[in-house]
Order: sequence, then structure tokens, then C-alpha cells
Amino acid sequence: QVQLVESGGGLVQAGGSLRLSCAASGLTFSSVDNGWFRQAPGEAREFVAAIRWSGGSTHYANSVKGRFTISRDNAKNTIHLQMNSVKPEDTAVYYCAAKLPFGNDYDIPDDFPYWGQGTRVTVTS
Repeated sequence: QVQLVESGGGLVQAGGSLRLSCAASGLTFSSVDNGWFRQAPGEAREFVAAIRWSGGSTHYANSVKGRFTISRDNAKNTIHLQMNSVKPEDTAVYYCAAKLPFGNDYDIPDDFPYWGQGTRVTVTS
């Protein structure tokens, strides 16, 4: 069965850095597009970043552009989210997601059939 497992979340001070990782089993990352989404308490799940199966193109939410970097290592069947210059508003549960590389949408949660359990990121002031 397909399983995505996030790791790397935790408590970090504003301005600091954090690196999230997502490892897959039952799914070859080289055959799917991936995304990172986040959900803050009481808020809807929102798009953070996406990456093509090949790593050839990436997309970022305006709120994280220039601070976060999504990457993939298909040989290790993992993707990462490097979070730099974090802000308190980055506090959320971060989810790794995967979908077959069909269509042009990359920021719609319902388009991603595979999800991890989430990893919590808390940014203190």
C-alpha cells in the first residue's frame, strides 16, 4: 500500500530554518508530482509548494516564495521542503502529497490522492 511519511517538524524560533522530509513506500516518486500543503488551527488546508516528477519545475505559494525550497531525490524516493527565515505565520501541520502527473493544476488538495500523516511545525516569536 502507498504510504507517505513526513519528518523534520518541530519547534523553531522565528528567523530560523527547518528541513522537512517525506519518504514514500509503495509508490515511486519518479512517476508522480508532489506537493507540500499546510493547515493551521481553524484554517483550511493551503498550498505551499509543488514539484514535477522530474524536478524540472516548481511552484510556490506567494507567502513562502523566496524562503522555502522544494526538492526531490528520486533515487531515495524522498522529497524535501527547506524552510528558511521562518515566521510565526508558518506555524501549521505540514503535509506531503502525491498525484499522477496529469493536468496543469498543482495547488488543489483534492487533486492529490496520496497524503502523509503530517508533521507539526511551530514557529515562536
